[in-house]
Amino acid sequence: MAQISYFTDEGLKKLQAELHQLKAVERPSISKQIAEARDKGDLSENAEYDAAKEAQGLLELRISKLEEVMINARLIDESTLDVTKALILSKVKIKNLANKAVMTYTLVAENEADLKSFKISVDSPIGKGLLGKKVGETAEITIPSGSIKFEIIEISR
Repeated sequence: MAQISYFTDEGLKKLQAELHQLKAVERPSISKQIAEARDKGDLSENAEYDAAKEAQGLLELRISKLEEVMINARLIDESTLDVTKALILSKVKIKNLANKAVMTYTLVAENEADLKSFKISVDSPIGKGLLGKKVGETAEITIPSGSIKFEIIEISR
């Protein structure tokens, strides 16, 4: 059974754009490369043809996987989210109780996680530890290097 994936509107549009790029631009390009390599003669010793066919196979596999993700994609309605506790798409301001550092992260689905944009996956250790917590609560999170305690300072959308 395929896994349901949750997306924000932005994340779903990114996925659709990538799928369109693969189908509309890259697929015709590889087909053209195969045709050009085929025109060069003997296919049994044509490395260019073999490389193009392999690239085509990888491309079709990627397209197939993206289409499967799209079929099982669910759009998250941000307007119905509860801001009293940390949930997917919550913007959570936390304070590391050990070093007093304050950080703000948005909890997102695994496929939209991007640490540079301060978006962490709800499936990551920190994301799992924050889920369901309310303002004022402490989340003790086990990470590979030990345990960290975070105080939930603010939750918003």
